[in-house]
Amino acid sequence: MSLYAQRGVSAQKEEVHAAIQHLDQGLYPNAFCKLYADFLGGDSEYINIMHADGAGTKSILAYIYWKETGDASVWKGIAQDAIAMNLDDLLCVGIYDQILFSSTIDRNKLVITGDVLSEVINGSQDFFNTLKTFGVNIEFLGGETADVGDVVRTIAVNGTMTARWPKEKLITNDLIAAGQVIVGFSSHGQASYESSYNSGLGSNGLTSARHDVLSKEYATKYPETFEPKLNDQVVYIGKNKITDTIDIAGFGAISVGKLLLSPTRTYAPLVKAILTEHFDAIKGMIHCSGGGQTKCMKYLPGPMRIVKDTLMEVPPIFKLIQQNSGANAKEMYQVFNMGHRLEIFTDASAAEALITIAKGLNIEAQIIGRVEASDTKELVLKGSFGTETFSY
Repeated sequence: MSLYAQRGVSAQKEEVHAAIQHLDQGLYPNAFCKLYADFLGGDSEYINIMHADGAGTKSILAYIYWKETGDASVWKGIAQDAIAMNLDDLLCVGIYDQILFSSTIDRNKLVITGDVLSEVINGSQDFFNTLKTFGVNIEFLGGETADVGDVVRTIAVNGTMTARWPKEKLITNDLIAAGQVIVGFSSHGQASYESSYNSGLGSNGLTSARHDVLSKEYATKYPETFEPKLNDQVVYIGKNKITDTIDIAGFGAISVGKLLLSPTRTYAPLVKAILTEHFDAIKGMIHCSGGGQTKCMKYLPGPMRIVKDTLMEVPPIFKLIQQNSGANAKEMYQVFNMGHRLEIFTDASAAEALITIAKGLNIEAQIIGRVEASDTKELVLKGSFGTETFSY
């Protein structure tokens, strides 16, 4: 059993998928988000969407960092995480504007102060203000903030996004087909709209990242940060303190805490530019979130083989996690994005134009794979680690 599973987490969410398998899949079952008829407006040419996601256990890392350093500003990054994990899912169905957002914050008031709430709430609005400068308009409608210490040990930060969008401007993944290439867009570095280096970790796999990297001393100091029923052998098994530093080429020494807590990069400015200029060239879009590089398998319109054999160089944060945990490549690529968190399926002739737009925003991009004909749904990953094959 993987370390991830031993910690009570599933990268593939098998039980969740089993629970929802009989629910309506919406108008476009292969789309990255569930889309419904226009109940709000009654127009047959529009769809409605309501989508929920959050920062997950990354908030526990923020809690430890805050307690260790006294720096409450780190909570603004958690606000961005909860928003970006919603927004970047919506981007993958073509939605990048005129969005409503409502937050849900559950806290243990005995350990999470009002200052933390202020940082999260105001941090949300600050992020929306930044996005508006790129023509991505999201209105913040408030939400629910509850003191539920009997339910959560520290804090959970989540949100819901709602939009109404024309069908003619949707990306449904129904056009993904053999012969296409896959363009990957880097999850790390510093995009032109980011204020500092982004490790690329995002908001997935943080349970493993936290326990694999941080040392056992945090289990003693902060028992509220993990499930007490976990086997001690999987709790904070790493070698690092949150204040240790790692040298990042071109950016200097950055603390392990900052690397783990890099706010999830949103691709909204990039995707808006791509969809505005090259909508017809986009055959499918995948947010490599939960499930990492295997995420694409869930949204293929039929049997085909996805081959990713020119993957981007693995960012330092993932090397650090793997060095601490000893996890094999197959588990790492199932849990983490490992270098690119957005991929677009397109024709080879259109790929360079998309890469050029990305480079204009200082986001590395390249063709990382292709789609081949097959009688089954299959994913093949190739790299310095060898070859890993997955079937769906």
